[in-house]
Formats: sequence, structure tokens, C-alpha cells
Amino acid sequence: MSYLSELAALTDELIDAVAAVPKTQKRKLKSLRESTVQSLLNQNFLRTNQFEVQNQLTGLVERFRVVNREPLGDALEQRLEALKPHVNDFTPEVLQFLLELSDKPAQKSRLSDLERLKEPEKDAVPKLTWRQIAKEDGWAQERALWKILDHAPSSDEEDYYELEEAPSDVSVASPSTASSVPDDAPPTAQDLAIKLPGGEELLRRILDSQDWRNATHDLDSQGRQQKTPVTSLQILREVVFMLRGLPTSLFDPACKPVPGYILEGVSWQTYDALVNTFSECGRKLAPLRIYAGKKEKEEPLLQVFQDSLQKALQSFDHELTTIQGRFVATHKDVIVSLVAILTELGPSLAPLYVLSGIVQQVHRERNTKAFRYLELLYDAVGMAQMEGSLDAYKLLGTIFLDCFQVYLKPIRFWMEEGELLAGDRTFFIGKSSARPQLHQIWEQQFHQLVSPEGVLNAPRFLSPAVDRIVRAGKSIVVLKHLKRYSPVATRVKAEEPPMDFAAVCSDVTSFAPFSELFGNAFNKWIQSKYHSASITLLDILFDSYGLSRAFDALRCLYLMSDGATSDAFASTIFRQLDNFSTSWNDKFTLTEIAQEAFSQCVAGHRLSADIDQRYIADSPAASRASVRSTLPAIRLIYHLPWPIQMIISPAEVKGYQTMFVFLLQTRRAIYLLKHPLLGTTATPARHQSTYYLLRTKLLWFCNTIMSYLTTLVFAPNINKMDEALQHALDVDDVGEVHSRFLDRILSETCQGKRLRPIRDCILDVYDLAIKLEDSHQAEMARLEEEQQEISRLSTFSASQQKLQQQKRKTRAGRTASLYSKTGLGVGLDGEGDGDDDEEGENDAAARNNKWKRSIMEDARGRGNSTAAVMKEMHSDFERHLRFVASGLRGVARGSREDAAAKWDLLAEMLEGGIKEARHVF
Repeated sequence: MSYLSELAALTDELIDAVAAVPKTQKRKLKSLRESTVQSLLNQNFLRTNQFEVQNQLTGLVERFRVVNREPLGDALEQRLEALKPHVNDFTPEVLQFLLELSDKPAQKSRLSDLERLKEPEKDAVPKLTWRQIAKEDGWAQERALWKILDHAPSSDEEDYYELEEAPSDVSVASPSTASSVPDDAPPTAQDLAIKLPGGEELLRRILDSQDWRNATHDLDSQGRQQKTPVTSLQILREVVFMLRGLPTSLFDPACKPVPGYILEGVSWQTYDALVNTFSECGRKLAPLRIYAGKKEKEEPLLQVFQDSLQKALQSFDHELTTIQGRFVATHKDVIVSLVAILTELGPSLAPLYVLSGIVQQVHRERNTKAFRYLELLYDAVGMAQMEGSLDAYKLLGTIFLDCFQVYLKPIRFWMEEGELLAGDRTFFIGKSSARPQLHQIWEQQFHQLVSPEGVLNAPRFLSPAVDRIVRAGKSIVVLKHLKRYSPVATRVKAEEPPMDFAAVCSDVTSFAPFSELFGNAFNKWIQSKYHSASITLLDILFDSYGLSRAFDALRCLYLMSDGATSDAFASTIFRQLDNFSTSWNDKFTLTEIAQEAFSQCVAGHRLSADIDQRYIADSPAASRASVRSTLPAIRLIYHLPWPIQMIISPAEVKGYQTMFVFLLQTRRAIYLLKHPLLGTTATPARHQSTYYLLRTKLLWFCNTIMSYLTTLVFAPNINKMDEALQHALDVDDVGEVHSRFLDRILSETCQGKRLRPIRDCILDVYDLAIKLEDSHQAEMARLEEEQQEISRLSTFSASQQKLQQQKRKTRAGRTASLYSKTGLGVGLDGEGDGDDDEEGENDAAARNNKWKRSIMEDARGRGNSTAAVMKEMHSDFERHLRFVASGLRGVARGSREDAAAKWDLLAEMLEGGIKEARHVF
């Protein structure tokens, strides 16, 4: 990895850990990244962290003691203590420089090297060596000194022969060695050499056999290079050396054949094809040997992979040595066949080719993770199994599982302790730098690491098990916050299934695919660590924190599963609305009403209520004029413990609130239709029949919707949820079951965005119920007023006849007496509320009369008769009913959702109320 790419990767991690900017804010992330990289690049002379240097030195001392190098650790500790009085500003830099220069100090350091640091004593006498004596005495110039005296018996005189040249650098033997040689017959080199019978002939033959290496490849008369013939045995020896990565004469360092040689007795084309085949083998193995011979990697996963490659190459080299040994010490005639050797090495070379391809592929890819080797090895093992290459399957499978053992370490630590290994970049779980609230620990404290393209930072073959791994660790974290966690040392640890090749790929299951064998073994391994923590946490949530009671409370409050308590709460609100009372429009009063109504199904201290002022109308009359006003403002709040909030999130509570409002609106329409104002004897029969016909249809529609909600939506889904909870294994499973339940009921009750027009049309039908009752009450009030007016006029006529028979009095007196007896103070517009007998009426009656007058005045202003209004409302109902039924049919046919069947069933229920011919008024 280049310096800039590594700096960019580290900068991204720094921004993620410190700034915690969401990945959706790409512009802000890009700005932070550019400014941070620029700041880092401009800092050319950064100071050394003195505390980190001190920690490294302290850790080095401890390491010496751990690896049984205590004297070396004591020496380092003594010198660190001696350095303290001489510390200055540059001491950390110097120590850091020395630490960077160190190379495996625990293995390569020798305590004896410290003696060289001591200054020599001033009075010490230098040691005298024979080399110095020879130089001072001039032994090199005395040529006679280097003559060898031959005391041969046949010679009467001393024959001397001089060496060809005296050595330039004299090396004199010690006196003890020189005195051991007799003066009369000094040994010669020939005397000291071991002489074998026929040795000269053997040496000559060896030199002749290797003479082909020194042959000159001149050009023949036709200008072609002359070929030097070699034997099959010589080629075999060169091939073995080449495959072991050693220099040869037939192949250059790039494993290409050297021109100028040919195999005896075969054509050039045959030799060229054969030697190129071996050359290709060497070229394929070269990247593998280069990678295996490099300096050890820093990451443990790469270290074990490199070690596995070295073992595989060592095994292959041992096989080459065995083959070579067959032809070195032969006890009988052996046929040297290069083709047979190539065939023999084929099964051993196949997995090495695959490993070499893996190394080259990773080298070509940019910014690869360490676990990329695991992915390629996993694919290679499966491919070898499908091809039927048993040797390659075993070798590649063993290497893969050996490497995977190292990758299991962070997974094991996470699933057993709920913690992450410091500095581990290969794991796929990260921890948020921000500290979340308690109920957000499960969702926000830990997260899966993904690339900008959305790819998980983990091997592909682990994708099916990633969620369970994450959940197991998060369960441990939550148990620690609940003070219910037992460390591994204090609890009974489940036996961990082995993950080696013998256990994963046993002979009994050799015909099964490797992916299936590995998946089953890894699932067993995860289950041994996953089941305990997850089940313990679920038991605590259900038993200690009442998760089941929380579900029941939500159903009672928001889904109105208890009809009696729900009616008690809703009826109180509806009566206040009909009486134009504003006393309930307060969160404290509303909380008291809710706690009193739902006291049998929920704990009172956990229940409260609130009012959303956005849905409150300006006047009491407008508040009751539609189900879209006032009712959506009512908010029930059920306070859950923070462990339960990990499963039932605030966003899901909003879904419950949506269902609560819709049920409250349905109950509002049913309440008005079930409590009508009875007509008087003076009510026209036609008006009563029209009213009761429309009221019956509206009541049928509302009851159909309510029956659909309770019997076809809530009851089946609640039963399905309860059954699914029995099989849940962890918090995420319970949360998923609850989320699916809530999504289903919201979808099946037409609360989604796609069915919003249908839901609005249903609310329009509910508003028709309010409008119908308002019109009916206005008509009843008008008829009652007409009766009172007729009675008043008849009383007034009788009084006039009686006054004519009496004596005439003064006009002022007669007029005053007439008005006092007949009550003419009540005007024709019906506003006679100034009499003494009306002063005792309560405020509710006054508001009700005022509302009746406003409706009557509004009807008179429009000039519409009651029959016309009823006919218009009936037409609106028929139109809304057809729209809802046809809309549900259309959406059900064009949707693939599970709720489509329920929509179709609701449409069928509503179509039963549609008539071909409208009622004629």
C-alpha cells in the first residue's frame, strides 16, 4: 500500500472516530478529509510521543522476562534508570530512533555485546598477534623462508622448490602446531589428501560430465547457433534445482530456457516443448516462493498464511529431494523419463499453482483487506473439490482452516466478552465514538463496518452468520449494563467444536459440498457461544422487565383490545366534545381520564397523555365538526423501561399512535350514530325514513370497518406474533417479529402512503355521520321552534279577543298589559334568552342552543331544505362507498404485498352495501 493511500485510509478512520459525521453528508466528509490530509502533510517535523516511547520500553522489559531473558531485561531496566538524570528534550526522539532500528530484540540481542560499549583501560597492554610479528620482522620479504624442503630418500642433496608466489598476507600457524611437525619429514598437500583407488579417473569423469556447462555456442556454416547435447539425467537435475528456486544452467533467473542446448536423441521441437513445460512450472511457482520468502507481515492473518505457504513449499521440496535421491544412489537400472517426472509432480504442483494464483491476484488488486486471502482460499477449496482433485482439496482446505483459526480470535473475543480487540483492522464490527443513551445501546453503540460501496468488511462466506455474531456480542454488552453478566472464568463454558480440516471435512461427509460442510461446522461453533447469552438476555427481558406485559399494555391502549376500557375513555372525550366543553383540553386532565379508564390493564404511573396543539381547532364547534380535528391531537404516552425500548422503539410507538387515532375516529362515528336525538310526533314521516335509512347505512359501514379491524386484522396478527415470539432466539428476533406485526397491521388497515386516498375517503364517510346527526338535530330544533311559535300565536290571538271585550284603557297601559300577559318579548328570530326563567340554565345548555341556532341560520342562509341535504349526503355516501370498494379492489390486484388479500376481502365486504339503483327521495 502506498503512503498516500495508507494516509487516506487512516484519515478516514480518524474522521469517523472523532467527528462522527453521517455518511450521507458526503460534502462535509469530503471537506473534512481534505483539510485533515492537508494539515497532516504540512506537519513535516512532528514531535515524538514520549509516553508511547516509555510504554514501549516498559513493554520490552516485560517481554524479555516473559521469554526467559531476565538478565537482558534487568540490564535494560538498569540503563533506563541511569538515563533518567540525563533526560532532555531530545531523549524521546533518540529512544524512538533506537526502537525503530531494533529487529527482534528478544531473539537477536546478546548480553555479551554490552561489553563492547565499555571503554578500554588506559594502562592495559595491547595484545601481540602473530600477524603483527610477521609484519614487523618482514617475513613476506624473506622468500627463502617460504621454500619447502623435500627430504626424499633418493636424493643425496637438498632439493628445494619455491612456491609460485608468497602470500601477500601472512598467516602464521601457532607454535604448538608448528612444533608438532617433525623437522626431518614435513607433510605435503599430496600426502594429506585422501587417495582412493581410481580417484583420478573418477574426477576426470565428473569434470567431463559437467563440461557441457562451459561449452561455447558458436554459429555453424548456415548461421544458426550450435546446440550442446545434454542427457535426460542432466536435464532432470537442472529441473529439480529450478523448481526449488536455485540457479541453474539450463534456465535463467526468470525460469526461461537458455538457448543452445538440446536433449540427446530427440528433435528440437520435442525438447523445446518439454523444457518449456518445466519452465512454465517454475514461472508459476516463482511468485509463491518470493512471497513466502519475504519479511514476516505485521498482521497475524497474513503471518499464518505466509507460514502455511512455507510449509507447503517445504513439503514440495522434500518430494523433489526424494525424486532426486532415486537417481543419485541407484542400486539397479533406472529409466530416466522427464515426462514421467512431470506426471508424478502434477498432483503436488496443482495446489501450489492455485496458491500462486491467489498471491498474484491479491497483488494485482488495490487496497485489499487481509481477509481477501480467505475468500480466495475458500473459493479454491470448493473448486478443487468439484474437480475431484483430492490432494489439492486437502492441502488447500488445511491452509484455509489454519488461516481461519486466526480470524476466529476476534470473533471469539467479541462473542464471549462483548469487546473488540484493540488495533484489529480485519474485524467487521466497529464501535461508535459517541456515547448513546441506554435504550439506544443495541442499535447505535456498535455497527457493522461497510465500504463506501456498501460491501461488508468481512469475508463473503461469513455473510449468513454475521448477524448472529453481532447479536451475541451485543447481548453481552447489554447484560453488562444490566449487571447480569458472568465472566467466562466464572461460568460453565460450552465445549467449542473444532474447526480443523479433519473435523470439518471428515471422510463420512466427503461427498457433501465444502460450502455446506463449512457452514454446518461454523454454525455449530457459533451456536456454542451464541445461544447462552442471547437466551439469558431474553429471559431477563420477559421475566424481570415484563416484555409480555408491555406488549399487552400497548394492545390495550393503542389497539383498544379491551372494549370496555376503551369505551370508557372514548365516551368521556366524546361527551365533552358534544357539550362544547374545553375542560378536557389539558394534558393533566386528559392524563387523569386515561389513567382512570385504563387502570385495569396498565400501571397508572406509566401512563400519561398529551395534546398536540397543531390539531386543535379555533372553536369548540369546529372541534366536533370533523374527525380530522381534535381527535388526532390526543396522544397517549406509555413509559417503558429502557431495556424494553431496545425492542419497542419510539418510531414504532408512532405507528401505534396512528392506529389509536384511526380507531378513535371510527368509534367517534359509531358513538354519534348510536346516540341519535329522537324525533317528535310532529316530525314528517318522509324525513324520518330518509334519516333512518342513511343512518342505518352509515352505521353498517362503520361497524363493517370496525369488524374488519378487530376480527381480520388485529386478532390474527396478534396470534401470529405470539407464536413467533415463542421461537425468537435474541433481541433482534423479538424486535423483528414486533416490527413485522406493526407493519402488517398498518398496511392492512390502509394507513400506508399508497392507500392514503382510500383512508381519507373512509374519514369522509365518518364526517358524513357527524353531518347527518348535526342536520337531524338542527331539523328537530327547527320543528320545535315552529311548534312554540304556533302556540305563541294562538295565545296571542285569544288575548286580543279578550281585550276587545274589556274597557278601553289608555294605549300605553293596554300595550304594557298586553305584552306582560302574552310574552311578546320573544322575537321571531328565536333570541328570547333575556327572560327571568332562562337565567338558571347551565352553560352547557346555552352553548348547545347557540350551536343549534348557528346550524339553523346556516341552513336558512343556503336556502336548502332538509330533504335536499339528506339527498346530497346519501349521494356522497354512495360515491364514497364505491370509491373505497373499487380502490381496494384495484390496489389489491396490482400489489404483491401480503396485505393485498385483506384489502380484497374488505372490498368484498363493502360491495355488499352497494345497490344498483339509488334510493329516490
